[in-house]
Amino acid sequence: MFKKWFQRANKKKRIKSEPNHRPSSNDSLSARLSVNVQKIKEISGNSPDITIRWMEAGAGGEWDIAVVYINGLADSNTVNNVIVKSLMQETEKEAGQSWMGVDVLSLIKKRVLTVGGVGDIHDMDQLLSSLFSGDTIILVEGYGRGLSAGTLGWEHRGVEEPQSQTVIRGPKEGFTENLTTNTALLRRKIQSPQLWMEMKKIGRVTQTKVAVMYLKGVANEKVVAEVMLRLDRIDTDSILEGGYIEEFIQDATFTPFPTIANTERPDAVAGAILEGQIAILVDGTPFVLLAPVTFFKFFQSSEDYYHRYDISTFIRIMRYTAFIVSMLLPSLYIAVTTYHQEMLPTTLLISLMAQREGIPFPAFVEALIMEVTFEVLREAGVRMPRAIGPAISIVGALVLGQAAVQAGLVSAGMVIIVSFTAISNFVAPAFNIAIAARLLRFFFMVLAATLGLFGIMAGLIAVLIHMAGLRSFGVPYLTPMAPFIPANQKDVLVRVPWWAMFTRPRLISQHNSIRQGKNLKPSPHEEKEEFESEKD
Repeated sequence: MFKKWFQRANKKKRIKSEPNHRPSSNDSLSARLSVNVQKIKEISGNSPDITIRWMEAGAGGEWDIAVVYINGLADSNTVNNVIVKSLMQETEKEAGQSWMGVDVLSLIKKRVLTVGGVGDIHDMDQLLSSLFSGDTIILVEGYGRGLSAGTLGWEHRGVEEPQSQTVIRGPKEGFTENLTTNTALLRRKIQSPQLWMEMKKIGRVTQTKVAVMYLKGVANEKVVAEVMLRLDRIDTDSILEGGYIEEFIQDATFTPFPTIANTERPDAVAGAILEGQIAILVDGTPFVLLAPVTFFKFFQSSEDYYHRYDISTFIRIMRYTAFIVSMLLPSLYIAVTTYHQEMLPTTLLISLMAQREGIPFPAFVEALIMEVTFEVLREAGVRMPRAIGPAISIVGALVLGQAAVQAGLVSAGMVIIVSFTAISNFVAPAFNIAIAARLLRFFFMVLAATLGLFGIMAGLIAVLIHMAGLRSFGVPYLTPMAPFIPANQKDVLVRVPWWAMFTRPRLISQHNSIRQGKNLKPSPHEEKEEFESEKD
């Protein structure tokens, strides 16, 4: 009985929640022009930004034409100079002839319109979708169909340097909020017909355009099909940013580790596509989603492949070290100073105990106060206006840290530990993996305060077991370490020279794994012999 009652209640809730302001796809256009125009006004609430331009065609003006577009979405110059002007010129040219018996829409489509994209409209759902996408709709009296002309032209931000992922050496261009610009940036990087793209519209109300791009013959077809299936399952009112889609399609929800990467660098997306990953571009955001992804991908930067391999290897190892430090350093300090003082040299132990003399809190509470203070300062620096944000965060950290030490609330050693931890957290090239370290830091601090080093080791084992069970679209999260793949070790902890990376990573790309030739290693000895022979 209760089960049936809940089912009826959920059914009523679904019916109420479904939007009723959009017509169904079966609502075909009327042959009467006034009916179609009136229906557009009713559905849109007679919005003032919907512009309707009435025209007459034929010798005696026997045909009424309506040009409908949204001011601000469509380019008004294109509408006026290409569509309206062309229709008026064609009408004047055919003024002495009757248009009776002529397929006016076919005539307009073939002889009048000079824009690139012209499509046929057969129902009201198509009409509204094209209209609110920036197209111009052309309706003619007596026809139960219409035309859509591509006149998209809203204002958008130009291509600029990415703000979240800056590099010293490499391209300085980044994605924008315009989907067409973003796809063109990728086409410019990968000029191959094998770069396939599929378009979708997700969101019952927002109708957000989503593009899925991958390299045909390189990307795993099963992974591509899984991505498409998960995108098709999304049934929501709005998609305003890629984070919406990320939460809908990710494998694991209750985990601090990201299973889908995001970036605003076209070169990073192009490199990922060439390795077999799939890019998901969302209209309205400069961040592109990449899937599948592994844990070690978050520590690889685009700049690693623009420097020499030895420099890139050193920087990459430093990133891994900084990640471990940002996650474990406060907890190690708490564990050693609270439970394992015998591990410290006597001189260092005496110095730390002298600093803690008079501190009213234990090490855990001391570290917790400082960590929360730094997190608040970090968030305040991000939200403050750019002109004063960095100054507030830096001055606030210095003033609060110094004042806390002088007031005897925290020790100077704890300020050093927390400051170095915060700095290490900024070394990670991916923001979402740095957030994972920030969350786990508090978890390990609690374990260190209760069980000491044994708690930290138990927490590390639990985290590794959790990571080993994660998947990203079927790919193990710790690949190529678990499972261990010897052929993929050339671009994980170290980055070998380019001439040695002749295969793509396995498990991400199962097809066409050969990236380049094998015999690309430079031969300086041959050049030396040739130079000596020329000298002789």
